[in-house]
Amino acid sequence: MAQSEPREPVSRQRAIRVAVALADVGGIESLSMRKLAAALGIEAMSLYYHVTGKDDILDGMLDVVYSEFATPRAGDDWRTAMRARAESTRSVLARHPWAISIKARTSPGSATLGHLDAVIGCLTAAGFSMPMTGHAMSILDSYVQGFAQQEATLPLDPSGDIGAATEDIMAQQTMMAEAFPNLAAMAVSLILQPGYAYGNEFEFGLDLVLDGLEAAHSAERAGG
Repeated sequence: MAQSEPREPVSRQRAIRVAVALADVGGIESLSMRKLAAALGIEAMSLYYHVTGKDDILDGMLDVVYSEFATPRAGDDWRTAMRARAESTRSVLARHPWAISIKARTSPGSATLGHLDAVIGCLTAAGFSMPMTGHAMSILDSYVQGFAQQEATLPLDPSGDIGAATEDIMAQQTMMAEAFPNLAAMAVSLILQPGYAYGNEFEFGLDLVLDGLEAAHSAERAGG
């Protein structure tokens, strides 16, 4: 009789990996300590030998997400690095949309802190003052995470097309043009046009943010 493969021992790291997989499939709301323990093949109370509680699990899950972001380095061209980070963040949050809604509950993990430290180092090495570095991180993260949240909630197909949903709305409201003329005009002249995809808006907005930061950075250096 063939022997079965030995099961990987339960550890905090394994529990967090399994929790991420469960949240990816069912969302963060579906994750419970009981369900996680069952997926690990142990009793719920046994899970507390490896983690201190659900907040510990959530912190670890967020750290996994940060470990997948593209991390810049001091000396990198700041604009190229921030673009790569933004695009990477959007892609990672598309894989883990639950991460948009959670924040560190107890303390950020080493991957989270290391990533943020590296971003600060890249910007300050490029001559950003610390206040300007704070402005840059705030506006970039707000834009990217907000866009990712919008993508996660809109009825988009895999290509980022929202046309099918727009067609359904217009079909349901025969008086659309009279009741909501501006929405109807946008649907017909933009959203329902061949090749339109909401996801393409990301690069346009990111360019505006980066252009604004570049202008503010240049003005600060000229005045300093």
